[in-house]
Amino acid sequence: MLLDSASLYFRAYFGVPESVRAPDGTPVNAVRGLLEFIDRLVKDHHPDDLVACMDADWRPQWRVDLIPSYKAHRVAEVTESGPDTEEVPDTLSPQVPVIEAVLDALGIARVGVEGYEADDVIGTFTARASGPVDIVTGDRDLYQLVDDARGVRVLYPLKGVGTLQLTDEAVLREKYGVDGSGYADLATLRGDPSDGLPGVPGIGEKTAAKLLAEFGDLAGIMAAVDKPTARLTPSQRKRLHESRPYIAVAPTVVKVADDVPLPPVDTALPHAPRDPAALDTLATRWGLGGSLNRLLTTLQT
Repeated sequence: MLLDSASLYFRAYFGVPESVRAPDGTPVNAVRGLLEFIDRLVKDHHPDDLVACMDADWRPQWRVDLIPSYKAHRVAEVTESGPDTEEVPDTLSPQVPVIEAVLDALGIARVGVEGYEADDVIGTFTARASGPVDIVTGDRDLYQLVDDARGVRVLYPLKGVGTLQLTDEAVLREKYGVDGSGYADLATLRGDPSDGLPGVPGIGEKTAAKLLAEFGDLAGIMAAVDKPTARLTPSQRKRLHESRPYIAVAPTVVKVADDVPLPPVDTALPHAPRDPAALDTLATRWGLGGSLNRLLTTLQT
C-alpha cells in the first residue's frame, strides 16, 4: 500500500475540525486525521507493506523547465537555492514535521526523493512491485498507474477513507473511456488547471476520450492531424496543430516517473513502534490520544 501522504493530510486537515488541538492549543487536526486514515486503511485492507510517499519537491524544476506554468499559481515564495515554497494553510505547515516524526517513531516507511514528487516515488515503487499494489490518493493523476494485469489499483477517497472508490480499469473505462495506460494521454489533452497544465483549447474530457477511442493514443491523434481524411473536425485539427509545442513536452510532465533512485527502506508494516520512547514523547507533546492508540492497537493485531 502506497500513501500519497500530502493528498491525505490535506484531506485530513480540511476534514477534521481545527478545534482538535494539542495541550498547548496548537492545531493537530491533520496529524490526528492522518493517523485515523492509516488506522482505517490498515484495518480494512491489511497491507503487508506500507509506504508514506512524500513530496521532497512538490514542483520539480525539470517539469517547470518544460511547462513554466506547472503549479505556478500555488507558489507562495520563490526559493533560489531549492524548491519553491508551496502555498498551504498557515496552520497546516507546522503539522507536517509532526506527521513525519510520528511516522518515523511508528516505523512506517516514509520516502521522499530530492527532485521528485510523491507521485514519482509511488510510480517507482509500483514499477518495482512483485505483487498487487493499492495506491491511496485523492489525485486523479495516479489513475495512469492502474493496471488490472498487475493488480494495481487506486483507492480514491470519496469521504474520508471510510468510503473509497476502488479504481480499476473497469471504473476508468466507465468514467473516462480509457484504461490506465490511456489516462495520461487523456490528462495531457484535457489539461488540469489545478496543476497549471493548459491542455488543448476546446478539447475537454469527453472529446479527449472520443479522440483516443478513435485514434488509439496521443501519437495516433497527432498523426491524424496530418491526414486530411482522418475524422477530425476543422476546429479540432486546427487546435491540435496549434498545440504541437505543448503536446511535444506535456507527456513528460504528466507521466509519473518510474525510475526514481529510491533509498533502501524496510517497507514492512510495523507491528510495534520503532521508537516507543520518542512516540510517547510525541503523543504527550501533541495530545495524539485515541487516534494514535487506535492505530497502535490495529498494528499489533
